[in-house]
Amino acid sequence: MTATTRSLSAATLVLALGSAMSLSALTTSAHAADDMQKCFGIAEAGKNDCAAGAGTSCAGTSKTKDQANAWKLVPAGTCLKTPSSTSPTGFGQEATFSAKS
Repeated sequence: MTATTRSLSAATLVLALGSAMSLSALTTSAHAADDMQKCFGIAEAGKNDCAAGAGTSCAGTSKTKDQANAWKLVPAGTCLKTPSSTSPTGFGQEATFSAKS
């Protein structure tokens, strides 16, 4: 084996390991996203992740605290336990709702 062949083999090994590590990170990120859910009515004003209704575009556009049609991503299973001042139940909801007056 010549020095050039050894260098090429080492470079190939480094690229292969790097690719494998990148794929592993993507899989972990996708799995982490699966462990999250949208929770409506729990975001601070201007701190929503997305979907803030008419007159808004997306992330960071909610106008009021606990806006009923704005959501935040939360760990799966925690939404219905997260306090909300606008929800009829007093907790976050898995879909938009009519805010209590």
